[in-house]
Amino acid sequence: MSSDVVLTAALRSNLLSLQNTQRLIDSTQLRLATGLKVNSALDNPTNFFTAQSLSNRASDLGRLLDGISQSIRTIEEADNGITALTKLVEQAESVATEALSESRSAEGFARIRGTEDLRGVNLTADTPIDAGDQFSVIIEEADGTATTNPTVTTVATVTIAANNTVDNIVAQINSSAANTDLVRASVSSSGQLEIVSLQDGASIRVVDSADSGAGGTELDLAGFNALGLGSFVQPEDNDAGGAAAIRYAGTAIAGNTISSNRALLASQVNGSYVASATLNAAGFLTTGAAGTPELRINIAIDGTQSANIDVDQSTTIQELIDNINSDANIGNLVTASFNTTTGAIEIQGGLTTGQVEIQYTDLTGTANPQFGFGANAGDGAIGTANDVNSEQFTFVGTSVDLAQFESDFNNIRTQIDDLVEDAQFRGVNLLAGDNLTTFFNENRDNTLTTQGVNFDAIGLGIGEGEFTTSASIQISIDDARAALSSVRNFGQSIANDLAIIQTRRDFTEQTINTLNAGADDLTVADQNEEGANLLALQTRQALGTTSLSLAAQSQQSVLRLF
Repeated sequence: MSSDVVLTAALRSNLLSLQNTQRLIDSTQLRLATGLKVNSALDNPTNFFTAQSLSNRASDLGRLLDGISQSIRTIEEADNGITALTKLVEQAESVATEALSESRSAEGFARIRGTEDLRGVNLTADTPIDAGDQFSVIIEEADGTATTNPTVTTVATVTIAANNTVDNIVAQINSSAANTDLVRASVSSSGQLEIVSLQDGASIRVVDSADSGAGGTELDLAGFNALGLGSFVQPEDNDAGGAAAIRYAGTAIAGNTISSNRALLASQVNGSYVASATLNAAGFLTTGAAGTPELRINIAIDGTQSANIDVDQSTTIQELIDNINSDANIGNLVTASFNTTTGAIEIQGGLTTGQVEIQYTDLTGTANPQFGFGANAGDGAIGTANDVNSEQFTFVGTSVDLAQFESDFNNIRTQIDDLVEDAQFRGVNLLAGDNLTTFFNENRDNTLTTQGVNFDAIGLGIGEGEFTTSASIQISIDDARAALSSVRNFGQSIANDLAIIQTRRDFTEQTINTLNAGADDLTVADQNEEGANLLALQTRQALGTTSLSLAAQSQQSVLRLF
């Protein structure tokens, strides 16, 4: 038979105290183990659910950070594309600008280009040029304007001094008192001497000092070769009056057509000059019978192809033109014609025609050639049988070069299209018209939309290049410049969006940290405090155990009295 255990008040009190102490120890040990002072809603409902709300928002914003970071990378890729696109558009503009320069040379602005790299060259020490050698630069009307007194101006006479360089030559030409915006000399990036006419329709002639009347020591062919002008400046015969002489000269024609400097006939018929007139009527021949050649005209193209044409008293201007155009050697390289308005013979160079030399041989001593191509060379009576006059000039038209420039320009257009196609990040291409939306809050109602653009060649407004005239080339230049402005403006726009997104990313990161800190304030336990509490509880437990033992001993002592 069992009986109930009877506890005294002291024992019961000590046991209850020890139970409470153990519960507190268990709770404190849980806080120390989890690091949280609120582990469930039972611990503190208000703090628990508030902290959970803060943590949930921080988690939502954390997921948004991934999207924000990807938006930044997308814009950075677009910026990479903008940087590369800027270089391509600038290159396209450069090609078109150079083509325009070439076209201007072809259409009316003559240019002489050297072939030698003269950077760092001491002209009198490193070349056959001697101190005191001279040459002159002359500008003249030789672009098809027939006039009895063509304007011929000696722009500059260059005297090469000891230890001069190409820069000294450039300075003498550009600073000459007579050079009133007529020509400009320069040194190219690769060291070649360049002389460019600044007057539309004016041709440039470079001659030794004897031909220019400047006196001094003539620069010879070896000297011109040293300057890189040897292929341009060639010897010209001048036996007029029986005094044999050779000058070194060359004329760069403004455009691809050269005309005689004067009307060949003294009068017009019904308001026009007629090609049916004879060369005798034009004053080329003075005596002689029909059928007896008095003058031989030799036309040589680039030193390889040539034609000999003999004329007599009965030869008409039209027959001379027909003989030139039908010649098997040069007929496909030059085209001769007669301008009935100006009365001048015109010679047009073909696409590949460069240097032309015309030599007049007086077969009887009675010829009087009056074409006047170039710088008045070959004009006037020769005077002695079998003596010659000659003149040479160079077409600087650049149709072939323009075709290459056009090809280069259009190749760049293709590369622009290819670049834009490749400037995408994870399927979003801001340069191909895609828009980018970046979300900044968990409700996805705060956003920034970065507007994309279509920056292929068509979208930029860069049409296909057609480099046939200066006007068409200028269109391409204008297209490229407008495109460059658009590219730069868009670059500024996405840079602004990028700065905004980066600022929002930093703000979001700080907000997440604040939310997490707030949640921690409500739930995270103070380890130092909880450790101290545990030590106190353990001490309390030890004291309670001692008290319980003393109470039990006291009860036993009372029982032993009975």
